[in-house]
Amino acid sequence: MGVTPLIWLITIAVTIAFFVFEFFAHVRKPHEPSIGESARWSAFYIGLALLFGVGIGVFSGWTYGGEYFAGYLTEKALSIDNLFVFLLIMTGFAVPKKYQQKVLMVGIVIALIMRGAFIAVGAALIENFSWIFYIFGALLLFLAYRQAFAHGESDPANGKFMRLVRRVLPVSEEYNADRLTVKKNGKRFVTPMLLVIVAIGFIDLVFAVDSIPAIYGLTNEAYIVFTANAFALMGLRQLYFLIGGLLERLVYLSQGLAVILAFIGVKLVFHALHVNELPFINGGEPLLWVPEIPIWFSLLFIAATVAVATVASLAKTRRDADKKRRDTFEGEKVIHAPED
Repeated sequence: MGVTPLIWLITIAVTIAFFVFEFFAHVRKPHEPSIGESARWSAFYIGLALLFGVGIGVFSGWTYGGEYFAGYLTEKALSIDNLFVFLLIMTGFAVPKKYQQKVLMVGIVIALIMRGAFIAVGAALIENFSWIFYIFGALLLFLAYRQAFAHGESDPANGKFMRLVRRVLPVSEEYNADRLTVKKNGKRFVTPMLLVIVAIGFIDLVFAVDSIPAIYGLTNEAYIVFTANAFALMGLRQLYFLIGGLLERLVYLSQGLAVILAFIGVKLVFHALHVNELPFINGGEPLLWVPEIPIWFSLLFIAATVAVATVASLAKTRRDADKKRRDTFEGEKVIHAPED
């Protein structure tokens, strides 16, 4: 793709500028954003991401453009799943609505930093060890299984990690505006706000392990990996407030993501079999007959999976709601039926 250091510097600087603007324009003053505000900024960031992808296609070729769009769509779906965990954390810690923007902003910045570090490590591994595709493929297949068959919803606010944090740090029971620490009787305590940020940082680390191998299964270009991740995270704060109620209705999102991760895992293994010369496979010769899954098929498959998971989720929750209303209506009829 031929990305120069200058383009890298400009891209990183513009990304930082967007987040600085977000903080001073929207987050610094605590408030709960309106639906209109959230919708406008969500549309702006999604439109900007799509326009950037078109730019890659026009100036670098549509193979790279397709890789970007497939990566962006995958990372956006994973980020929405991340939002659902953020919602669980906010609920578990009872974060006041007007302070949730700041928590989300901090969480998104942490996510971008962690993903940036994983991107650099992934690029170095791919450059020097082509067999790492086997590891990435196996990891994604395992993550797909875990995503599909995870039982029950864990409580991030009271998990083992957060219980350890509470044992190590003195924690106050109540919030003190959006401050991270408070002094009581001459002793310094951390507030629940700091615990929320620690919990979100830990979750970001877990999700980085999911997302980076997944997108490296779609492209080897570190620049595309970074920009797809950056655009997937931009506007995520507004999307949280825009679709907050919808998140709980996406009941099949985890299964859809599992299918996507499994597909990319298989794609990575096929790619590894196609390019690696390993002594225990085919006498040291690459398996050239193994198909390389084209990026256009990956893009269509990922888009179709996200669409099917979303439609199926909304249909199921609507059926469940209709059934609940019918059961309630039938129950009321029985209660109010006249006695003979």
